[in-house]
Amino acid sequence: MSAFVEQFMVDVKAKNAAEPEFHQAVEEVATSLEIVLDKHPEYRMHKVLERIVEPERVIMFRVPWQNDQGEVEVNRGFRIEMNSAIGPYKGGLRFHPSVNLGILKFLAFEQVFKNSLTTLPMGGGKGGSDFDPKGKSDNEVMRFCQSFMTELSRHIGPNTDVPAGDIGVGGREIGFLFGMYKKVRNEFTGVLTGKGLDWGGSLIRPEATGYGAVYFAANMLKTRNETLEGKTCLVSGSGNVAQFTCEKLLDLGAKPVTLSDSGGYIYDEAGIDREKLAFVMDLKNVRRGRIKEYAEKYSTATYKETDPNADHNPLWDHKAECAFPSATENEINAKDARNLLNNGCYVVSEGANMPTVPEGVDLFVDKKILYGPGKAANAGGVATSGLEMTQNSMRLSWTREEVDNRLAMIMESIHDACVGASERFGTPGNYVNGANIAGFLKVADAMIDQGVV
Repeated sequence: MSAFVEQFMVDVKAKNAAEPEFHQAVEEVATSLEIVLDKHPEYRMHKVLERIVEPERVIMFRVPWQNDQGEVEVNRGFRIEMNSAIGPYKGGLRFHPSVNLGILKFLAFEQVFKNSLTTLPMGGGKGGSDFDPKGKSDNEVMRFCQSFMTELSRHIGPNTDVPAGDIGVGGREIGFLFGMYKKVRNEFTGVLTGKGLDWGGSLIRPEATGYGAVYFAANMLKTRNETLEGKTCLVSGSGNVAQFTCEKLLDLGAKPVTLSDSGGYIYDEAGIDREKLAFVMDLKNVRRGRIKEYAEKYSTATYKETDPNADHNPLWDHKAECAFPSATENEINAKDARNLLNNGCYVVSEGANMPTVPEGVDLFVDKKILYGPGKAANAGGVATSGLEMTQNSMRLSWTREEVDNRLAMIMESIHDACVGASERFGTPGNYVNGANIAGFLKVADAMIDQGVV
């Protein structure tokens, strides 16, 4: 680490205390950008890096609501409007007990570069609440969403800030949020993405993050004249991203063998085929059950409970060529990374945001495996959100095939941008540097063009 980046990180940590995820995300990007800043001193002169880590706006508010027993509950709501240099703020809303200011700042910071990579005109933002929809009735979720949107509606709009879903925010929550926005603002606009197909949503949007991670892996493999056909794949999570990662893997002839939730994980050596995947989708999306029920139904599968005291996650300790972490941040630690490498894994495509700790990232990069960092590999979700915004603006609906083709093309262009940037700055094959540099350059140049604002 150069003296400049070292002092920069000291300042970032001092100004953003007790936000380790944000520190981690900023340090990764700043380290990648050392070679850019050395070659282009104008970025230092304009203090672009110092400006890009400061949110343009941080909104925090209380969210009071009533549960089914008539008791008042209070949660905290957030929206981080990080950077609008290349377009309106764009990024998901997360409802989960772990949500706090630091996690949302890390996600918003990552979103700036991810959105830049998509080639679409979108800035970066993120938001959410420490509300937990798990175990809540539909009416409780509705009342919470309506209270949340009553405040958030003051700060968003189709040309200002366009939120989407994330962990804990699916079609049900987007519907309740959109309904309240429409009532409060008295307008029907594309202010949220991930909407229902009958009222402005886009085909392929639910599938897009998972599909995109698989497309990115396929593009990485193409550089070695390989395909996903016949490859065994480890997938974590069992929500939206994991489900559609499995679906696209099956489309391309691969064999997913794992899924997980907060309780534990299943390993099915025979493979998760389409019938089994349909069971998982019903289990998680309709019955909202636990993944251990998969092992109870299918004798080919084993289930292992999560051990919070373990020094590794056994999900990543199986023989496989590919891994698709699709659950949450920092789910692959250094030991997990070593286990993956020791078991023959040489493709990692991140469906989640920053799921690998820095030591694990260093191992993947040092071993020169095909490692697609989240800001590139999982950009398919926000890319298709951008396509939904376009359809809303044009008052059109594209076919499933058209949206899927556009998604595949966007993921290919993201891959090519990463490869090009890594080669241009002397680190060929390093997708981490490539993604950070390619994402940064577009935003940085726009910020300089627009002056000190």
